[in-house]
Amino acid sequence: MADATDVSTLTNGPGETGAGKVGAGRARAGKADAGTADAGTAGGSGGASGAGGAGTAEVTGANGGTKGGANSGAEGADRSWDDGLIARHAAGHNGVGGVAVTVGVEGIDGGTAAPAGAHQPIGGAYEGPLRARLDALRELVGLSRTRIEGTTLAEAGRVLDEASTRQRLSSRHTVVAIAGATGSGKSTLFNALAEVPISETGLRRPTTSAPIACVWSEGAAGLLDRLAIPGRLRRKPLAGGDGDEELEGLVLIDLPDHDSAVVAHRDQVDRVLALVDAVIWVVDPEKYADAALHERYLRPLAGHAEITFVVLNQIDRLPADAADQVLDDLRRLLDEDGMALGEHGEPGATVLPISALTGRGVGELRGEIGRCVQERNAAARRLSADVDAAAARLRSVYVADGRTGLSERSRDEFAERLAGAVGAVATGEAAEREWLRNAGRACGTPWLRLWRWYERTRTPGGGVPRAEVIVEDELTARQRVEQAVRTVADDAAAGLPRPWAQAVREAAVRGAVGLPEALDELAVTAGPPSGRPSRPAWWPAAVLAQATMTLLQIYGGLWLVGQIIGVLDPGIVPPVLVMLGGIVGGPLVEWACAAAARGPARRYGQDAERRLREAAAGCGRAKVLDPIAAELMRYREVREQYSTVSGLTR
Repeated sequence: MADATDVSTLTNGPGETGAGKVGAGRARAGKADAGTADAGTAGGSGGASGAGGAGTAEVTGANGGTKGGANSGAEGADRSWDDGLIARHAAGHNGVGGVAVTVGVEGIDGGTAAPAGAHQPIGGAYEGPLRARLDALRELVGLSRTRIEGTTLAEAGRVLDEASTRQRLSSRHTVVAIAGATGSGKSTLFNALAEVPISETGLRRPTTSAPIACVWSEGAAGLLDRLAIPGRLRRKPLAGGDGDEELEGLVLIDLPDHDSAVVAHRDQVDRVLALVDAVIWVVDPEKYADAALHERYLRPLAGHAEITFVVLNQIDRLPADAADQVLDDLRRLLDEDGMALGEHGEPGATVLPISALTGRGVGELRGEIGRCVQERNAAARRLSADVDAAAARLRSVYVADGRTGLSERSRDEFAERLAGAVGAVATGEAAEREWLRNAGRACGTPWLRLWRWYERTRTPGGGVPRAEVIVEDELTARQRVEQAVRTVADDAAAGLPRPWAQAVREAAVRGAVGLPEALDELAVTAGPPSGRPSRPAWWPAAVLAQATMTLLQIYGGLWLVGQIIGVLDPGIVPPVLVMLGGIVGGPLVEWACAAAARGPARRYGQDAERRLREAAAGCGRAKVLDPIAAELMRYREVREQYSTVSGLTR
């Protein structure tokens, strides 16, 4: 056999299946007698068929060694392969009595890359920083869906979708597109690289009306399906690519003109450029400074410099000095576009002068493309650049201006405003006055207490009024609560990106619903307890002293009356002194008790104020501060994910 042939599972009916097998590798030498195929059962072209039959095949290379083999039946039933459309068709019949087909793949160096029957994965998993960045981007989008508009996250979602799609496709192939303006020589360069006239060239414009693909190795069907390139526009290079080891795995795409007058052509260019792994921009001496090229493509794709080739074509039309000047000017324009140039071993865009018509510089370009293909990381580089671009677009919605968060000062001020709205200070003062009043009732002179009783009886609806808590009217208190919520929300949202600042304010507003009513209830339930305040331990002694002073007054008065009526011996001084002692001692005891009561009364009022403050602060924390803290925590989470996405943690 001159070349290996792909054979899919053939299904002729239920239970009637044939399987064929060939080696996927090519013998680089001795192709005429590269190998012979033996089938275990009579078969068609390279395959064997029979009712539930199983065939085996061997491909023997020029050196007589076995390059690959296949086993079918129970041993190979759980082994499958995927190589584009044919494999998907075979996999579709695998469940109807089909036989799984396995392929031994010959390496590029002519040796066996995998043992017979080994599974060769089509796609490859992303590794290292790129995988971490993609995972972080996925988390970032998930955490942000309810906070950020879908249009803002659309590009990030597209990058994730493309990353997932590209991962499932061949990692052994590199898709390179050739793009350029009308008459720049794209098709001529395309044919020169393929070494066979594939793409039509000529003076008619536009010459290329649809993307054309040239594939240097098998297994790229899935990639071409993704690019929506039909089978009639899929080609192979000269001699099928055999002997072209440096370009093994290359999928070259010739695009229509990006400045075509046909809108559909420009749309195809934009669609394909978003999917390929690398781009070759072809410019000519006349249009290399075209504003449409630089503003629409090169400047926005400046971050993709590592997978960008910029070739100055048609240098055969310029003298040597003029070609150097044009090339230097092209490099200057690329630098102004923000595109790094891969010079002196640094990563960046490759800029080369070529002449696709005469072949000058094509070999050097071919070598650069070959190195890019053999490194097999162009797809990862493209995806990494896409992630960078998506992160740059999202920067304004994730990166804050300065330090963010809710400071302790803001929390304390919020609690102070709520305490003022609920009347904590007035409540404490009222409790202190109530304590002092109770102390005066217990330790005051009986005559004063009797007079107060008399005054109360003369007052309609008299009674011992309970000290009322002085609280501002409802409207004013509600306004103060709303102002406190707005202030703390503004403090928390200061410096945050607009979507997250809005989310913080909305959380504060939602939490503030019902807050004034809750504070009103706290003013009643968390204020001073009903009834008389508790009394200190020295109050019984004060009451006894006051009673003693009263008894002295009564005793002195009776003594003096007894002397007046002649019952007792006359002697006015002793009874007067006793009575005066009681009269003076009563107010002194009352004054001393009032002085001693100021400290406990103050502490009692402060305790009442503290309880109301703590209750108001707790209510405000549960309803407003905790939702704000939750939003800030979510922002910190997405900020950490964004740092990973943008590569700041690399």
